[in-house]
Amino acid sequence: MHEQIAMFLGYLTTDRGLSDHTSAAYRTDLEQFTAYMNSQAINDTSSVTQHDVLGFLIFLRERQYANSTIARRMAAVKSFFAFLAERRLIASDPAEQIDSPKVERYVPRSLTPAEVDDLLELPLREPTPERLRDKAMLEMLYATGMRVSEIVALDQDALSLDERRVRCIGKAGRERILPLNESSLTALEEYLDIARPQLARSGGNTSPALFLNHRGKRLTRQGFWLILKHYAADLGVHELTPHMLRHSFASHMIRSGVDLRAVQALLGHASIATTQIYMQGDQAPGGGRSDNGTPADQPIAEDTIMT
Repeated sequence: MHEQIAMFLGYLTTDRGLSDHTSAAYRTDLEQFTAYMNSQAINDTSSVTQHDVLGFLIFLRERQYANSTIARRMAAVKSFFAFLAERRLIASDPAEQIDSPKVERYVPRSLTPAEVDDLLELPLREPTPERLRDKAMLEMLYATGMRVSEIVALDQDALSLDERRVRCIGKAGRERILPLNESSLTALEEYLDIARPQLARSGGNTSPALFLNHRGKRLTRQGFWLILKHYAADLGVHELTPHMLRHSFASHMIRSGVDLRAVQALLGHASIATTQIYMQGDQAPGGGRSDNGTPADQPIAEDTIMT
């Protein structure tokens, strides 16, 4: 079973272009499934029956896992057996007729426009190289709706200040060209002119990364989380996450009247159903920072959006 799981994970990474993080989640789910099957003296996928898969579902329910966790585990199992059946590595798919728990889609928590304003001003209280970097990153995240994994992966050549845009590589290698507003352009110019050269000296000026840590190396996702946690404490929004800036970008764009398809393209969603969830929020209409050119009033040029 382990060899087939390795084959499946390789397919997810190579053929479907899923991230290492997503593949690791599949691995964890399937390892638990394998452990359960071993406890039932089942060591081969060809021996797994529908009854056995149902037994795993009951096993998860008895341990009172959240519906979202059970749904994810079962989705991994169903994908795994569908993969094996499609390649005729098993005679039939034992998970095909089993339904996963229904999980209600929640409306992501967004910052209010006032909270966004306060957050984006926090780094300016102490204009060190690190804080000028933080200002540029936060401005870019709110201006573009990028994922934190996408922004830390940016190299300098992805940015074009003259053309007021940034090239972003998202999930499954899909490319997006995202427009930058005045606030993010100003913050990026200050970072590149003043802060990045100082940070780069710590690492010997060798990293192509756009955003550097204090050692002159590429900033990581974990590093960004720690930075944001610090600002969250100052802001008094203790549940603040990097994705909340993405949620805020989407919510404020939609509430300011931007077409849903345009927001979908900017976010890099494969399905518009994912974008539609941002129409269900209960915040008052209107985006933030409308006095200095942010997502609330940023024009969307069709030729700058690529998926």
